[in-house]
Amino acid sequence: MAKKKKEKKFSNFVDKPFDFILFIVILLLLALGIVMVLSASAPSALAKTGNSYDYVTTQAVSAVIGIILMLFISKIDYRFYKKFYKMLYWVSIILLVIVKIPGVGYEANDALRWIDLGFTTIQPSEIVKIALIIFYAVYLTNNRDKLSEWKTGFLMPFIILLPIMLILVLIQDHLSATLVIVAIVSIMMLTAGSKLKHFILTGLPLATAGGAGLFLLAKFTDKGAFRLSRLSVFLDPWIDPLGFGYQTIQSLYAIGSGGLFGLGLGNSKQKYLYIPEPQNDFIFSILAEELGFIGCIAVILLFAIFIWRGILIAMKAPDMYGSLVAVGITSLVGIQAIINIAVVTSSIPNTGMPLPFFSYGGTALLILLCSMRNFTKYFASK
Repeated sequence: MAKKKKEKKFSNFVDKPFDFILFIVILLLLALGIVMVLSASAPSALAKTGNSYDYVTTQAVSAVIGIILMLFISKIDYRFYKKFYKMLYWVSIILLVIVKIPGVGYEANDALRWIDLGFTTIQPSEIVKIALIIFYAVYLTNNRDKLSEWKTGFLMPFIILLPIMLILVLIQDHLSATLVIVAIVSIMMLTAGSKLKHFILTGLPLATAGGAGLFLLAKFTDKGAFRLSRLSVFLDPWIDPLGFGYQTIQSLYAIGSGGLFGLGLGNSKQKYLYIPEPQNDFIFSILAEELGFIGCIAVILLFAIFIWRGILIAMKAPDMYGSLVAVGITSLVGIQAIINIAVVTSSIPNTGMPLPFFSYGGTALLILLCSMRNFTKYFASK
């Protein structure tokens, strides 16, 4: 009797359905994001390039490519990436180092955070976030029985492996990305079984020392001095209305002008060169002006549903690795959305944090969409 042909390793995963609710939420966020990029960017795009549709065209192309890649990646079992977790760690380091190479690194708005490919630019920090989620998901899974120990569950993942990335990101003056990475890794570690007392007894003093170091560096050198100014204008934006407080003030004007129902889609006044580059980090303020409080609540609810479904996926994932990847991706989107909205409403000091699915940026959108397709299929992969 002939032997039965061995079934392909990933066939069960390919045939599984996906989380329809989460998928619809992602499409709604993406569609709203493109519409808002069109509305917010038109005046600045016309002023800079002579084409009102320049930014939204790039964003739309990135979205289309991202959706195509989503469909392709959906055929790959998420467990396939486990074998490359060490490679992803070292590739992340290499990408962050390449940014500092003259002629290769690309600078915009006094920030050297991109790699110039000639036909486009990529932001390595966006790739690093996803790569680290996969890396830590595998590391924590492989050491699940030792995570309660200080050496394996805290020292190695948080004190030895993570700082290499953080230093390279901080060199780019990208404090917001540093904070997001720390938050994501911390949530993943605590979810996996690392002890909270280790974070309190060791992590908290280190974080305090790091914060004090950044403060002293900004206070007595030119490195990061702008952060002290941002902290001052956070307490009172009108002490520097034409400088560091300008963007916050214009954002608050936009939000206040929107009222309950907004001025109507496309009718924002603050996007007419009042808010600098409104299609980027402050796109939510344009949304508030045009769609009002109701529109803001609708978008916040969509992000809340995303986080809810992400938590459910993490709880029902068939293995610890899949659960931790789901926790990492949910944390990535949730943390960035919360920080972005808090910044534009002047609830926290200003920091460069994009709003997922909304802020203009091809690299971030492509990578985010690529991670979403497998994410929606975790439910049924058991």
